[in-house]
Amino acid sequence: MAGRGLMIGAPRSGAGKSTVTLALLAALRRRGLAVAAAKSGPDYIDPAFHAAACGRPSPNLDSWAMPGALLGAVAAGAAAGQDVLLVESAMGLFDGAGPVPGRQGSAADLAARFGWPVLLVLDVSGQSQSAAAVARGFATHHPAVRVAGVVLNRVGSERHRRGAAEAIAATGLPVLGALPRDSGVTLPERHLGLVQARELGRLPALLERLADLAEAHLDLDAVLAHAAGAPPAEPPGRGLALPPPGQRIAVAEDAAFSFLYPHVVAGWRHAGATLHPFSPLADEPPPPACDACWLPGGYPELHAGPLAAASRFLGGLRRFAARAPVHGECGGYMVLGEGLEDAQGTRHAMAGLLGHATSFAKRKMHLGYREARLLADGVLGPAGAVLRGHEFHYARVTEPGTDAPLAELADANGQPLGPSGGRRGLVSGSFFHAIALQDR
Repeated sequence: MAGRGLMIGAPRSGAGKSTVTLALLAALRRRGLAVAAAKSGPDYIDPAFHAAACGRPSPNLDSWAMPGALLGAVAAGAAAGQDVLLVESAMGLFDGAGPVPGRQGSAADLAARFGWPVLLVLDVSGQSQSAAAVARGFATHHPAVRVAGVVLNRVGSERHRRGAAEAIAATGLPVLGALPRDSGVTLPERHLGLVQARELGRLPALLERLADLAEAHLDLDAVLAHAAGAPPAEPPGRGLALPPPGQRIAVAEDAAFSFLYPHVVAGWRHAGATLHPFSPLADEPPPPACDACWLPGGYPELHAGPLAAASRFLGGLRRFAARAPVHGECGGYMVLGEGLEDAQGTRHAMAGLLGHATSFAKRKMHLGYREARLLADGVLGPAGAVLRGHEFHYARVTEPGTDAPLAELADANGQPLGPSGGRRGLVSGSFFHAIALQDR
């Protein structure tokens, strides 16, 4: 069974994929199995919950943003040495972007590519036998995507469960369990999705509760029996998504800075770089022995006051930037600017290493895949290099400043979006989260 996987999919966001995935991970790990997880598409928050449940990093697998060799290498690394790999779908199973079949970023792309059967999670609140029509449609929609079975979620009663389950079973699809409505297993959310795993003090108890639910309401033996497929073994060195910005990389890491993809970190380490975490919220400066500094995304808008008061961090960052590269993604980019306005409209002075200012009070959602062409040599690559990634933020630039732009952006369909980010001296940043440098 080693190396086999299952895709946990659903017709839409909010159907309960995260709950089912965490419940299965916790229950299978309780059995003593070596279980791993991954997430389709761009997402920082769900993989942190996966990692807490299975005890190892949960990477992202993205058919739109990752070249084929990198995608295979990351999938192979996730499955290596494990009894089963559970991959949680983003949005609906077939939801993606871009015009190229098989490279649309959908979970269905991954299921077809690696032969992973789909465990379809159906939220049956507000319906019963009609769920069978949904299940039949998903099972027949794509010839290369096999729905192995169905899990019913938010079942209200035994009568409710029986009505939906019997109708689905009549289509030939097995129903492998039914989870009842249970407000005690709801995961809290905020503006970018779930609250971060590191902030949820009750997470260990929640995982135990989810394991109990899985053992009581899911046929775990049948779920395991349906796992199949395996990513191909990839030659060493094919997993480098981005060039390391330095040999010794200072990485901001705390509740304000936490969005750094595991596959990026793994690639840097494979290339020989070492990562040295520090906490801006604890007023720690970048370690001076490092030769590059990376400020990931996160939630600086929720910590603007403490960051503005972190004089050792800000002073150390300015001194570091005078001699070595500093790059900020999304939240990190906000902190590199002149100021950050919080949700109450209070402006807080930031590092001033770039000339823009941002606001979370005057918010607007920016969401989608992005292709970036670099306009100058820098830590992300040489001028003209193309990267794929995404944006997801509510803050917006209120003062653009006068810095040269970092990149020209386009959306998943190639439509130009104009210049983005800024660069000045050794400092660069943008709202763009880089997933992978593209093959040239």
